[in-house]
Amino acid sequence: MESIREASQRIAKISAHLQPPNSQTEESCVLKRADCRAKRGAPGFKVAILGAAGGIGQPLAMLMKMNPLVSVLHLYDVVNTPGVTADIGHMDTGAVVRGFLGQPQLENALTGMDLVIIPAGVPRKPGMTRDDLFNINAGIVRTLCEGIAKCCRNAIVNLISNPVNSTVPIAAEVFKKAGTYDPKRLLGVTMLDVVRANTFVAEVLGLHPKEVDVPVVGGHAGVTILPLLSQVKPPSSFTPEETEYLTKRIQDGGTEVVQAKAGAGSATLSMAYAAVKFADACLRGLRGDAGVVECAFVASEVTELPFFATKVRLGRRGAEEVYQLGPLNEYERVGLERAKKELAESIQKGVSFIRK
Repeated sequence: MESIREASQRIAKISAHLQPPNSQTEESCVLKRADCRAKRGAPGFKVAILGAAGGIGQPLAMLMKMNPLVSVLHLYDVVNTPGVTADIGHMDTGAVVRGFLGQPQLENALTGMDLVIIPAGVPRKPGMTRDDLFNINAGIVRTLCEGIAKCCRNAIVNLISNPVNSTVPIAAEVFKKAGTYDPKRLLGVTMLDVVRANTFVAEVLGLHPKEVDVPVVGGHAGVTILPLLSQVKPPSSFTPEETEYLTKRIQDGGTEVVQAKAGAGSATLSMAYAAVKFADACLRGLRGDAGVVECAFVASEVTELPFFATKVRLGRRGAEEVYQLGPLNEYERVGLERAKKELAESIQKGVSFIRK
């Protein structure tokens, strides 16, 4: 009889934990659990993901939870963050996960962050260009960057929201207005172009993608994406047909995925992978690691344009050094001029959105 009573008491305790009798109890329990876990959280950096419940945000959040350099992971979105937070929070890795829902909680999500990753916005759909995304995503990026300027002005910002060629200038103008702009700390994420380039070139060369390094410069849309195949490592030569095929496929990689998904989404999983790869490089830079070099869309004097994607050296202040293009062949020089023309228009579109 005694054992039955003890078993009943244990079941009652478990039930009370899983289904608290009222919201006050639930809130108290959650706060205590968060405080307790935070005290023994892993050493590392505080990272916020804005747009964490979206198609990119969810796999991105999962992969960042697995990163040993992350001690605290804040997940923010306007919908569905509690569920994503609960799900990812059950992973047995060191980072403490906290969720934030809606505009009133944006400031709490951002306070004290070292790195802010922004995949927020609507995805591309079949027949939609990156410019079609502009009017919606531009307003979203402006609001989020205003929060960053107020709550974590020294954070490194990784901007994924498309069109990156315009949203990075938007973010820069927001930070300038707030008096917090540091060009080294604002980085447009073009890593997916590099990931694709490494993959596609490796296929042609018959190598493992990890053995290949393709610099991709310019911007992050269509012809503004310029892979420098003449600078591939290991040194390789390509026929004119291979050069044309690879360049075109790298430039149209996003469209390839949109069409393959047939209305069911865009490049979310590969983008999350690329974003985490770049975020990890930023965290290693923040830690003080030497020789961390990746491509990113940043404030630049490499060309006459105010922003341009090239290789950058990442450090404690963000993009601490922006590298020159290096020698280009004729095909790349022609591509560069084409890229700059379209890129200039996209940059100006972003600047005008804030200054209008």
